[in-house]
Amino acid sequence: MDIDYRLAFELAPVGLALSSNRTMVDCNRHLCEMFGARLDQLVGQSFQVLYPSAQEFERTGQRIAPILNRQGTYSDDRIMKRLDGRLKGEPFWCHVTGCALNQATPHEAGIWTFEDLSARRPVKAELTAREREVAARLMDGLTSKEIGRALDISHRTVEIYRAKLMRKYAASNTGDLVHKLMAG
Repeated sequence: MDIDYRLAFELAPVGLALSSNRTMVDCNRHLCEMFGARLDQLVGQSFQVLYPSAQEFERTGQRIAPILNRQGTYSDDRIMKRLDGRLKGEPFWCHVTGCALNQATPHEAGIWTFEDLSARRPVKAELTAREREVAARLMDGLTSKEIGRALDISHRTVEIYRAKLMRKYAASNTGDLVHKLMAG
């Protein structure tokens, strides 16, 4: 049986994008639907259009490059934003996984999957970019020291952000905070 790889790419049940130097070279229908965009609005565009801010796009790129260099793959949960349609600008949690085609130059070319987590994890509180990064890692079960290493900040700074998150979510402890973050 011959497999039509183009059709498989197009009909995959997750958002898929092929990248070159952090620009979308191609993407599938599911990715367009997830972000509320047409193919011509995404192909040829920087992934930056899918981020809440240019700063988050740059920080994410800096953070993932060494991991892609070392492991060839990267994944995380992050806040992305809808591009167009009735939900234009809406932030949502998204699980992103990527694979560098050349580990030595990880941004040169890659394959990325996007899974919309908004049905399980709505975004309710207004969070800063750093609070979102800390929140995502708290939900992954990381300690303050592990989060600090991952974000290249001190564990004390992480604890300050954790305290801010606890106030915003009216959480009594870290377990309660994680529960409330998962619920939105």
